[in-house]
Amino acid sequence: FHKDQAGDALYIVESGRIRIFLPTQGGEELTVEVAGPGDVFGELALLDGRPRSASADTLEDTVTFTISRDEFQKYLSKAPQLAAALVELLSSRLRHVTEYAESLAFLDVHARLARTLLEMSDRYGIRKDGIEIDFDLTQTDLATMVGATRERVNRALAVFRTQGLLELRGKKIVLLDTERLRQRVY
Repeated sequence: FHKDQAGDALYIVESGRIRIFLPTQGGEELTVEVAGPGDVFGELALLDGRPRSASADTLEDTVTFTISRDEFQKYLSKAPQLAAALVELLSSRLRHVTEYAESLAFLDVHARLARTLLEMSDRYGIRKDGIEIDFDLTQTDLATMVGATRERVNRALAVFRTQGLLELRGKKIVLLDTERLRQRVY
C-alpha cells in the first residue's frame, strides 16, 4: 500500500519481509520498520479510519494474511485479549518511533548505523562466526533506515570494518564485536 491511500485492513506477515517507509516529495525514502514473520502492520488506518500514514513494499517473496476492519471489529468483541494485545503492539510502536526520533535528533550516522545493525541482529541474527544478519541489505537500504546518504553509510561501514566490528560478505553483514558496537551508540 501507499501513504495517503485509504486503509481498511491490517496485515500479518506469514513469511518474507515488508519494508514500511515514508516517501518524500523529493523521491527519497525513510524506512521506519522492517516487518517479518509474525509481525503486524497497517493497523493505524484500520483503527482510526484515516489514510495510510506510511507506504509498504515487499523486500522478498512474502505471504501475508489480511484482516478487514469489519472482521477485526468482530474479533475484538469476541476476544477481549485481542484489545490488550493491540494496546501492547501500539505501545511498542510508539516506543520504537520515540527511539527512532531520538536517534535522528541526537546521534551521528555512525551511532545510528550501529543501533540499526544491533536491532537487526537481535531480530534476524544467526550466530556463526559472529552474528550474521540474515537479510540481504544494500547500502541504500541501510541509508534509508538510518536517515543518511548511501555514501555516508558506506564510509561508516568502512570505519566499522577497519575497527574489526563487522565484515561484509556479499549483501550480508556479520557483526564481530557487538559490545563495541553498543558502546558506539550509548
